[in-house]
Amino acid sequence: MTHTALTEPDRLWSAREVLLRPSPVPAAAGVYGWHFEQAPSADLDAGRLLYVGIAPRYMANRTSTQNLRKRVRYHYRGNAAGSTLRLTLGCLLGIELRRVGKSGTRMTFGKDGEVALSQWMAENARVCWIEHDEPWTLESELITQLDLPLNLDQNRHNLFHGRLKELRDQARQRARELDVSA
Repeated sequence: MTHTALTEPDRLWSAREVLLRPSPVPAAAGVYGWHFEQAPSADLDAGRLLYVGIAPRYMANRTSTQNLRKRVRYHYRGNAAGSTLRLTLGCLLGIELRRVGKSGTRMTFGKDGEVALSQWMAENARVCWIEHDEPWTLESELITQLDLPLNLDQNRHNLFHGRLKELRDQARQRARELDVSA
């Protein structure tokens, strides 16, 4: 039943809807699932669940201020340094990863790249969620039982894992070779 709520949800929400105030996304712990009207890679199928995430991240963070609303909204409008989903999507879409900031240790797609990624997500990414008091337990179960090619953590068994990991590693290596962006 839980899987169905994410794999075959009653409703998928767009960026425009999620970013409204008040947002329909609850400020609660839970699991969120991402579906894409256009897949970010020709090797993936559109129109199905490709990634799951959780908020808060781990049991040790019971005092975390993270919740479904904050995480989902961040994925839609944040940057690759704070969103594994954005990092993955940008790499798959061929957006150039850059080192940013004074130290040059953070990596994002730069202002223009992040804007382009946010636009792509607004057009193609749809999200659903379920509230769950201990989302880290459900996340492990979902990754084990479902085909979630955009998840890397706990997902070495997925056929897309090696290719995605290599693609992200190559993007990071190229970013290290470039000048730091402002």
